Amino acid sequence: MSEVAHTLVTPLLEAVGDEGLVAIGAPLGQRTTYRVGGTASVLVTAFSAEAVRRVAQVLASTKVEVLVVGNGSNLLVRDGGFDGVVVHLAGGFEAVVIEGTTVIAGGSAQLPRVARQCVEAGLDGFTWAVGVPGTIGGAVVMNAGGHGASMHESLAGVEVVDLGSGETSVRSVADLELSYRHSNLGPTEIVLGARLELSAGSVEQGRAALSEIVAWRRAHQPGGQNAGSVFQNPAGTSAGTLIEAAGLKGHRLGTAMVSQKHANFIQADPGGRAEDVEALLELVRDEVARHSGITLSTELRIVGDPR
Repeated sequence: MSEVAHTLVTPLLEAVGDEGLVAIGAPLGQRTTYRVGGTASVLVTAFSAEAVRRVAQVLASTKVEVLVVGNGSNLLVRDGGFDGVVVHLAGGFEAVVIEGTTVIAGGSAQLPRVARQCVEAGLDGFTWAVGVPGTIGGAVVMNAGGHGASMHESLAGVEVVDLGSGETSVRSVADLELSYRHSNLGPTEIVLGARLELSAGSVEQGRAALSEIVAWRRAHQPGGQNAGSVFQNPAGTSAGTLIEAAGLKGHRLGTAMVSQKHANFIQADPGGRAEDVEALLELVRDEVARHSGITLSTELRIVGDPR
């Protein structure tokens, strides 16, 4: 652990009090859906907005590297771990409140659970999220989506704390500059919660739509240790199509393999190495560029140090 991170442990403990937890040398790779990679020097779990704001005040006075982690469903942690402070939301941030067609969801609320609650409340417009293994906060940051829909279509506003400056702000959809798998939220900004505006719908039709999406995902996408689609789809085609055309479907490198079911997924073996996942990602990008002339952009965020 770096000297800076070490000196922050006591003030972070004081900041969260009984509204959070602070752990040293906490497993971080195991918190991602790849389930490979190293530890975090310091992991802060906050249960309340006030705890987050106090943590932000501590972090804003330092130059320590800060990482915000939700489900880790779009994250690869290198085997050497992350030498900084990781902040994670839990507790009250998992809450979902529905009033009419307005949904207030905490930053760590799980997308599939929010989708199901919306359907049971007779709301339409968020069924796509049942197949996305992320959180509301993460979905806002990357404008997540699927099945022809994305966050920007239902998102009305968010509350954000900047862990780098300590500032709290409420932002509209326009403020976020959302585009395909992109927002203007920075790496030190953490989404405390979001407001969704949906439309009235049929519970029965909503349940049927949920079942159809879950069945489609099971039929077309692999399970196991992966982070979903690795690369963004270029205009006019799909990353999976380009990868398969380059002859890489099923290609293995050490403990990582391009999925046989969907070529835009990279699978990690149980007990595998993050370095193999990253090396295979680079190999796929290079081979696709050589074969098609198209350089793929990754949806995956890679952090930390090599072993």
